[in-house]
Amino acid sequence: MPILQTRNLKKNFGETQALRGVSFDVEPGEIFGLIGPDGAGKTTTLRLLVGVLDPDGGGVEIDGISVADDADRVRERVGYMPQHFSLYRDLSVEENLNFFADMYFVGKKERAGRIEELYAFSRLKPFAKRPAGKLSGGMQKKLALSCGMIHTPKLLFLDEPTTGVDPVSRRELWDILYRFADRGVGMVVCTPYMDEAERCHRIGLMHEGRFLTVDSPAAVVSGHDENVFELAGADRDAVEKALEEVGEVNDLYPFGDLIHIAASVRMDHSKIIECTLNKNGIAFESVEKVRPSFEDVFMAKIRKLS
Repeated sequence: MPILQTRNLKKNFGETQALRGVSFDVEPGEIFGLIGPDGAGKTTTLRLLVGVLDPDGGGVEIDGISVADDADRVRERVGYMPQHFSLYRDLSVEENLNFFADMYFVGKKERAGRIEELYAFSRLKPFAKRPAGKLSGGMQKKLALSCGMIHTPKLLFLDEPTTGVDPVSRRELWDILYRFADRGVGMVVCTPYMDEAERCHRIGLMHEGRFLTVDSPAAVVSGHDENVFELAGADRDAVEKALEEVGEVNDLYPFGDLIHIAASVRMDHSKIIECTLNKNGIAFESVEKVRPSFEDVFMAKIRKLS
């Protein structure tokens, strides 16, 4: 049975439709990613799931319990890690953990073992006496995650947990999440980072309050029906002008310092891309067909909506 069941969630803020009917389930031990840019509806969805906001339509059940009907019972079963650091900066790591243990009525006998277990996950024990406000960004995230897990929830909600942390801390946070998942904890992770989609078991690509697709990361990429070419060392405006008359080209957009060209699967890069560039005298370093990224998939699905 899914630990989370969400059906046709809707939310309006005045005339703005923040959510337009979002539905998905999460199984125990599954990491479900809400993936999308700022304003896609990820945080609104999360706030509805934890009961901070009331939906204008649809419903949420956690462990078979309606969030709308019995929020207190639901609260015992979930943990929540907000986007911004919200712990007590003047309290030490240890004091924050004990404070949240009190908030969740974790007994004294269970508490000591639970805190030691979380120290083992987070490697924060050497910093137990350090004020939370003096921790690095990565350690603050680990502490927030530990406080959200102090009562052993069945379901964990994380709002952009890796925003603002260095690459090493980012990897360590995901390692901790995998270990929680191995113990049967279900998770919903919001992130604007498309590359984090591959770290989830299933994802929902979000845009303007709705899902563009819901599936495993591998299925989302394998179902992409375009060729993607990566162009280096060329002027984007010149390339765009040269390709605007090429029918097989569907889109062109920056990809870091590179240019990605989305085209029909019938398009051959050597005969069309290079010939077009050479014909127009456009200098470039290289052009090659590449495996579509989640950003490429996202761009294609948005294009098909218009």
